[in-house]
Amino acid sequence: MHAAHPLRIFWFSGLVTFLIAIAVAWFGGIGALWLFIVLAILEVTFSFDNAVINSRILARMSDLWVKLFLTVGIFIAVFVVRFALPILVVQFATGLSFGDVVNLALNDPERYGDELHHAAPIIEAFGGTFLLMLGVSYFLDHDKVVHWLSPIERQLARAGKIRFIKLLFMVAVMAFIYFTIEPGLKETVLLSGSLGIILQFGLHSLSVFFERSMNKGKVVAKQVGWAAFASFLYLEVLDASFSFDGVIGAFAITTSVLLIVAGLGVGAFWVRSLTIYLLRAGTLAKYRYLEHGAHWAILALGLVMLAKLYHLELPEVVTGSLGLIFISTAVVTSILEKRRQIDDEALIK
Repeated sequence: MHAAHPLRIFWFSGLVTFLIAIAVAWFGGIGALWLFIVLAILEVTFSFDNAVINSRILARMSDLWVKLFLTVGIFIAVFVVRFALPILVVQFATGLSFGDVVNLALNDPERYGDELHHAAPIIEAFGGTFLLMLGVSYFLDHDKVVHWLSPIERQLARAGKIRFIKLLFMVAVMAFIYFTIEPGLKETVLLSGSLGIILQFGLHSLSVFFERSMNKGKVVAKQVGWAAFASFLYLEVLDASFSFDGVIGAFAITTSVLLIVAGLGVGAFWVRSLTIYLLRAGTLAKYRYLEHGAHWAILALGLVMLAKLYHLELPEVVTGSLGLIFISTAVVTSILEKRRQIDDEALIK
């Protein structure tokens, strides 16, 4: 069976889903099973564009680090990002101990959900600035030569020639938020937003620095060592930025923390499998504008998260559909562009 065959890639996610679904139905009944399915679909929908970006980054990493992403990375994604990290955020926001928050999550999930919603500005400022910085960095690249939405992307690429333009833009964004946000959130949002910017810029810069240092004077196709480790950390922070919003939104569906972890965790398995499928199938090479669509989706999601700081909230179905709309449009236009090129070559011949 070919390495890119869907059955070879998705079988494990399917097995995990089946086993957990049986356990959920056994202990919670059909109602819990339905919520489990909805949560898993919610996670995949929110993180589809994440899979596209993941596959691009993984393509530069060695096979060892790809395996670590699938093993250690999935543990971090399920148990750290979707369970422990929200608890740490609530702990930071409330001043309670970690054990008290865990007890709250397991024994009083409604209050835990309320506390998580109260801590949402921390999550939204961090995730929003991290994703916005990621999207901006992609389009403000003066070396970028392929453009999808040409009138906009060409101008952004030209602006990328200005030194430190990405950081200057994000500083301006943070200044705007700081002076327009409600007074009680100013310091919290400034700290969280600045952390998102620093992590995105720092991890990406470290990855590039280590890669150039280790490959100096020789040609190495894949990242290894510290360069790969920096990229690995970058992928995990990226996953957290996407997933935080899903964790908060999940409490609108159910207050059962264990059910949320089960549903979103299974969704994380499918996103990992989708990432590997895109990587092995060479999907980014096949669809010229797919990466562009994913980054526009990331920009949109980042702006949606920051808009929530002003209590401007779109329905979950709309937010979750943004990535699919951008990516599906990018795929369609990629196919049309490829056909146009084939027709042009046929006319020349």
